[in-house]
Amino acid sequence: MDKLFFIEIGMGADLHGQDVTKASIRAVQNAIHHNSMPGLRSVLPGGTLDNMKVRVRLAVPCDRDKLDIDKVKAVLPYGQVTVEVIDGGMLTTSGVVLPDKDDKNDLIYIVNAAVEVGY
Repeated sequence: MDKLFFIEIGMGADLHGQDVTKASIRAVQNAIHHNSMPGLRSVLPGGTLDNMKVRVRLAVPCDRDKLDIDKVKAVLPYGQVTVEVIDGGMLTTSGVVLPDKDDKNDLIYIVNAAVEVGY
């Protein structure tokens, strides 16, 4: 990415079900759902959002092999999206196991996301 315009930070959790993809999607949504970029198109090459680059960094606590990156990418409506996954995030107890919520154990999965936009 030659020109970086902004970086948004988000956090997502899956309270029950131990789904790293769900927590990651929530982290990306948390990062992007509180901003608007009305002038971005005017500075992108060709004036099109297709030329926007979006780099997502996810800090996940476990289950990297179960992370569905295509589902995470689908949250971002425009641009050329890349996803980097690193160790991080957090595991903590929910204090309860709820089988009807697909709990395998009592862990809450917490994922951090950094979403960078530029071209």
